[in-house]
Amino acid sequence: MLEQLKKDVYEANMELWNQGMVIYTWGNVSGIDREKNLVVIKPSGVSYETMTAEDMVVVDMDGNVVEGKYKPSSDTATHLILYKKYSDIGGVVHTHSTWAVTFAQAGMDIPAFGTTHADYFYGDIPCTRDLTKEEIEEAYEKNTGVVIVETIGEKNPMEIPGIVVKNHGPFAWGKTPSGAVYNAVVLDKVAEMAYKTMTLNPNVPKVHQYLLDKHYFRKHGVNAYYGQGSEEH
Repeated sequence: MLEQLKKDVYEANMELWNQGMVIYTWGNVSGIDREKNLVVIKPSGVSYETMTAEDMVVVDMDGNVVEGKYKPSSDTATHLILYKKYSDIGGVVHTHSTWAVTFAQAGMDIPAFGTTHADYFYGDIPCTRDLTKEEIEEAYEKNTGVVIVETIGEKNPMEIPGIVVKNHGPFAWGKTPSGAVYNAVVLDKVAEMAYKTMTLNPNVPKVHQYLLDKHYFRKHGVNAYYGQGSEEH
């Protein structure tokens, strides 16, 4: 069942590992089949070194296992909230990557200081509020998704395809599982750049809106002209 999607999700998980975004069994990538309304996700606690495409777990939109010998990722409920809310999302990633977690633990947005950030994120990457004690105790993973949606608000999630959850870490998304991984890697890199920029100059202003606009829309706008016309990220 969903053999191609399993392969895609497996390869996306391995790319996350190859890029140094995860260690041990940390992190997870999922992908969705919108026609069948099924999600493929990394199994919980399985080593990247031994994992195969056949180990990927298929769940329905309520989190019930449809196929797979393992339990799905413990973050499955968070992924499902995002898929249910945003029809454009085709892949979701969660990591504990160092620089993004640094901002999450500080409870800070990742500011847009320059064109590297602007090429992929149309503005600051937000940090969510704290989850309440009740939200954590009652349905932690589901409520993590709920607070992400709350933080995105009326914004287009594809214009800023990532977020940091307060005291937790980053979630990123894309049109495909591989696109979501790409955005997760870029998110961590711009978080590193932002931290170092703020260290050098605590009073540095954010990038001018007109420069942000130029760099974002030349890659993602209706009249985008960057690349060769086959960008999926």
